[in-house]
Order: sequence, then C-alpha cells, then structure tokens
Amino acid sequence: MEINLEKLPFDMDFHPSSPLVVTGLINGDIHMYRYAIDSQPQRMLEVRAHKESCRAVRFVNSGQVILTASPDCSILATDVGTGKAIARLENAHGDAINRLVNLTETTIASGDDEGCIKVWDTRQHACCNTFHAHEDYISDITFAPDTMQLLGTSGDGTLSLCSLRKNKVQSQSEFSEDELLSLVIMKNGRKVICGTQTGTLLLYSWGHFKDCSDRFLGHPMSVDTMLKLDEDTLISGSEDGVIRLVGILPNRIIQPLAEHSEYPIERLAFSNDKKFLGSISHDQMLKLWDLQELLDNHQGAAQDQTVEADSDEDDMDVDVKPHKPAKGTKRKKSGKGQMSSTSAADFFADL
Repeated sequence: MEINLEKLPFDMDFHPSSPLVVTGLINGDIHMYRYAIDSQPQRMLEVRAHKESCRAVRFVNSGQVILTASPDCSILATDVGTGKAIARLENAHGDAINRLVNLTETTIASGDDEGCIKVWDTRQHACCNTFHAHEDYISDITFAPDTMQLLGTSGDGTLSLCSLRKNKVQSQSEFSEDELLSLVIMKNGRKVICGTQTGTLLLYSWGHFKDCSDRFLGHPMSVDTMLKLDEDTLISGSEDGVIRLVGILPNRIIQPLAEHSEYPIERLAFSNDKKFLGSISHDQMLKLWDLQELLDNHQGAAQDQTVEADSDEDDMDVDVKPHKPAKGTKRKKSGKGQMSSTSAADFFADL
C-alpha cells in the first residue's frame, strides 16, 4: 500500500490498537490514515499542528491523543477523534525538538537540537527528568525498562546512558568520529546497536559504553533508522532507500527486503500487530508493507553478506562523511524549559 503525502515526512507512528497510522510533515501538518488489507488507505485527519515543520509524532494515552513536536520548541496534543487541539506546551525545550519517544504508558521522552533530553510524566503533569547529555542534535532515544535507563544517540557521535532513578547521565561513549543516527537494544539487553552516518553499525556491550566492542561495515550508506525484529535480527532503513534484514552476532546483511525508493528512508515503524512495516522517505510517500510477505518472499533469495565482527581491541578507523544537517531551522527560545501560555501541569492534565 502506498500513500502520497505530497510533502516531505519526518516521522510516523502506528496506533497501539487500531489500524491507524499518523505522519508528521515538513509543512507542520499531521495526516492520519486508516488502513486495511487489499484496500486503499483512507485519510481520517489532516491537521495544521505547527507553523514550522512537524518533526516528531506519537500516539499517547492509549491512542486517544497525538503528540507532535516542532522546531518552534512546542509540543502539541491533538484529539484523535476530532482532530482538535487539546493543549499546546510552548517552550517545552529551549531549542528545536527533534524526537518524541514513548517510554511507558505514562512517560514520554523528547530530544532537541542542542543535545537535551527531557522525560515527561503524564500522571504528575510535569517534566520529571532533564539530561544535558549531548552537544548536538538528539537523533534517537530508546528505553531499557528493567533498569529504568534511557539511551540516546546524537549527531555529536556519542551514545549516552541516562538514569531516570538518579536523574543523571551515568555513562557516555567516546566520540566515534561519526554521527550516530539510530539505535536498538538486542541480545536480551546485552548489546546496543547504533546506526551511523557512514553506514557502519557500532555494537556496544551493556555496561561497557565507553567504546564499541564491534563494528559492522555492511551498509553502503548511512543507517538512518532501525527496528528490532527479534533478539538476533533487525530491520534497517538506509540513505540508499533500501530496507534490509540484518543479523547481529554473527553480523551479516541477511537480505534486502524492499526498496522504498532511490531516496533516503526517514523512518520505519511496525504496526501494533506487526503485520505491517511502515516506511517514509524523501520521495514523499508512506508505504505499508506486508511484513510476513516480505520475509517469506525474500527468504534465501539474496546472498548472505557475512562480516566477521571486529574484536574489542580493534581500533579500526571509520570514514567520516560531511555533517548531516538537522531538520529544519534551529530557533533559540527564552526561558529554557519554561511554559509561557500553558504550564506543563495544565498540558498533561488535559491529556
């Protein structure tokens, strides 16, 4: 299934229980579609959420609310049923917001262009954690619920580990000389995999975040987005427009699954039942792939590209590509982290 969004998409998310998918666009709009097998998706909502681009979008509150974030530093809550704005949190960050990620049913994390990560508790109606973890834009965030720790990657080339319990940055990797763009936790929590600007996958062992333990050079271009399929395999979206199935330890490109287009893939996401894989790209298209069909049709069709993992002592250099600019224009705001017209308590109380 294909949907022409007519504008460049920056983010997408699937509803947690219904066949709905939402996208955030460069013009500040959000589009929500209802999809079904063997029928054309129907647009259910088209909302002007922000005056600047809509960089991040997430369903929250059991799918009743859509949260969006923008370079205007605000976070907007929109009612899924009506498309009406519920509340807007002005100046949620002091800089352009680049990422929104669900942590638990009652907490979300946001990251901005200057390396700040915030955690918001919808029950307490407040920002409960602030981590000045990086020096450049936050490219990705993921959560380890067993340890209540947050992992973040950044354009500054580092991986951070933040403790929600202790409210501090517990560990940070050395600079990799390569922008980190995406991450997943695999191998039952023992490995953290980071996608980079040069296409190298960096593997970190849990508890040893100063330097990566392995490097895998299987991708020809940047790895902008990744999803964990299971503990041994992930799905990657690359700058070359190809979606790949990747094995971890042993490290290998198992097979190309699909080619979205010749343009970079911006984001991948699974539907709530994992029947569909969603992809968005610079071709302005949202594509919904039958995941099982992708896996079945390509099983054994492509030649495995196995690459031996580098040892912990390996200090292989990686090539450095030009800096990948953050999306949109950065805008400084006064009163960093303060709410001008709507307080954090009022904002989350309305959700």
